[in-house]
Amino acid sequence: MTEPQHTIDCDILVVGGGINGAGIARDATGRGLSVVLCEKDDLAAHTSSASTKLIHGGLRYLEFYEFGLVRKALLEREVLLRSAPHIMRPLRFVMPHVQGQRPAWMIRAGLLLYDSLARRELLPASSAISLRCHPAGQPLKPVLTRGFVYSDGWVDDARLVVLNALDACERGATILTRTTCLSARREGDRWQALLDKVDCGRIRVNARYLVNAAGPWTTAFLQAAAPQAQARQLRLIKGSHIVVPRLFAHGYAYIFQHPDGRIVFAIPYEQDYTLIGTTDLDYQGDPGQVAITSDEISYLCELVSQYFTVPVTPADVVWSYAGVRPLVEDEAADARAVTRDYRLEVEQGGAPLLSVFGGKITTFRKLAEEAVDLIAKSLDNRQGGWTAGACLPGGDLFGAVPQNRSVLEFAGWLREQQLRYGWLPTSLVARYAHAYGTRMHTLLAGREAPGAMGEEIVAGLYAAEVDYLRRYEWARSAQDILWRRSKLGLHLPPGAAARLQAWLDAHPLRKS
Repeated sequence: MTEPQHTIDCDILVVGGGINGAGIARDATGRGLSVVLCEKDDLAAHTSSASTKLIHGGLRYLEFYEFGLVRKALLEREVLLRSAPHIMRPLRFVMPHVQGQRPAWMIRAGLLLYDSLARRELLPASSAISLRCHPAGQPLKPVLTRGFVYSDGWVDDARLVVLNALDACERGATILTRTTCLSARREGDRWQALLDKVDCGRIRVNARYLVNAAGPWTTAFLQAAAPQAQARQLRLIKGSHIVVPRLFAHGYAYIFQHPDGRIVFAIPYEQDYTLIGTTDLDYQGDPGQVAITSDEISYLCELVSQYFTVPVTPADVVWSYAGVRPLVEDEAADARAVTRDYRLEVEQGGAPLLSVFGGKITTFRKLAEEAVDLIAKSLDNRQGGWTAGACLPGGDLFGAVPQNRSVLEFAGWLREQQLRYGWLPTSLVARYAHAYGTRMHTLLAGREAPGAMGEEIVAGLYAAEVDYLRRYEWARSAQDILWRRSKLGLHLPPGAAARLQAWLDAHPLRKS
């Protein structure tokens, strides 16, 4: 066996570079603990980039009496919005009322409960609306005459993961992408793990604490690292989404309920498109090979076509994606009823091991805080949680402390950047502002003319941005750049990814 190239000693080794792993690494590093995070693929390569991209309380979970989970998520919405207003935004949802489903009074009561479970400063309350008069009624079938509107939020899920990892890195964490944890075993009061990194070989990590945040692979990793542990079973639920050309011009999203009880959203997406999802299906295959099926595409098209005047067909689908949600098995017969809450379980047969089961993007920060509370106590670290009062990288529009102003005045801040960088197209500055926030100044530092941006590798993507993404955000492939660090892949012609990959191969990143 190849000997490790070098050894790293640390307090915590986190296995898994999805939202939970990145969030835990960030929180722990900010408390002064030394952290190594390893991810076998790219950051957010699986479940964490395959969500419906919502920061929400989970209105439909009220149906299953998950009041604690809904309240926890509702409390987090505005905390997250303030921390990263560039990659998140408030969003209003319209729910058409359909005769034969729940009575209007029951829906209104549920929305009033949703409004009241957590204090709101940024998000307006729900209300009843006439779809004959409301802008959201225009693309809907005339039979739909009344509805309700309520508030939640939208997030760029993959960028949320990257920003947590970036913050962790800048506070001292070691982030190792494309690095597989080959083995982890206890050696006295420490874990000794063997990692394999694609571009530099074997690495040995000696850690005081091991965190298993492997998502759909959590149970398998736990059984390999601690065979004696009683592993909680995960229920893998596949959620699939489709993207079609824009179905409506306004900025509202829709929430539709199918007669079978499932909820499907139709959300404004990337200016020119509408995102539709999701399905809830039990999944038994390899989580790394999950894909949408033709039946799921047809199901989503047929469901939303019951509401929109212009029907949606499979031929309209320009992109689709699917992910596996690793939910805590709770014996629910229906996949949509399985709890979205999380469990943190510590295995103490020597050096401690914490495994993360379940969870959702909206509660990732709270999950991380609770996890690091457990870890810090074990490692005799007395620093408390701090992330509720800190911006994510790029979110400090008006200072280091999160504030409502950053959410409410983002449009004004954007206009200032478009004036500051008037030598660039306003649409490009807007994309930079939404992707990078104040970090766009790092990307553009020292550049004062279009020629300073370097080669335009594909339309709207310059060498300067690619260099930034490779140097600061662990991007290595065209897929990383076009579909996770951005969604430029939606806007580019066939062959763009191959062209970008060829450029990347021909221009290896120079180590500074």
